[in-house]
Amino acid sequence: MTTPFESLKARSAPDWQAYCEHRFVRDLAAGTLPEPAFQHYLKQDYLFLVQFARAWGLAVYKSRDLSEIRQGLDSLKAIVDVEIGLHVNYCASWGIDEAALAKLTASRATLAYTRYVLDAGMSGDLLDLHVALAPCIIGYGEIAGWILRQPFTKHEGNPYADWIAMYAGDEYQGLVASELEWLNRRLAGVDEQRMDQLSTVFGDATRLEADFWQMGLDLA
Repeated sequence: MTTPFESLKARSAPDWQAYCEHRFVRDLAAGTLPEPAFQHYLKQDYLFLVQFARAWGLAVYKSRDLSEIRQGLDSLKAIVDVEIGLHVNYCASWGIDEAALAKLTASRATLAYTRYVLDAGMSGDLLDLHVALAPCIIGYGEIAGWILRQPFTKHEGNPYADWIAMYAGDEYQGLVASELEWLNRRLAGVDEQRMDQLSTVFGDATRLEADFWQMGLDLA
């Protein structure tokens, strides 16, 4: 049986495939991605995480009951108290220190994507915000699984093995499962007109995620 989220994703199937199987992802899987491209991505992803935290702060504001407030707050605290610190340490392992991260300027791709997510949440409701975030939250989990299934993936000696393992790991996959459960419950109750609106949000966010990969390749 097709889930509501799978139905939503199917509406943007070409864009979703282009995002999940982007050349950045393929080269990362094969271990052939140029290191400057990955380092540029890591820097911009730090800036994205800061805005991601703001998005979860917005989720708290948009919540209508205590359980939703707690969910948004837990996600916000996880990013601020844990994920950003882990990302800073991971960047340091790639020769990017915290002082350099503090001086970064957001690329146009980063600005476009993060501002789109925040605008979707501000102008819509909590479901709009979750749908705008889904290509990131759920997409990274699917991408990691896709990478592990590819015959060209380099498992030994791949400089990006830790990145792959992080998103393929049980902790992140558990987060994906939780978000899918929330989305499927909420999407199950929407009518066709509302699904059309959400499909636009999801498709736009998916294309902006693909642009984020391209930004890494272009060093833009």
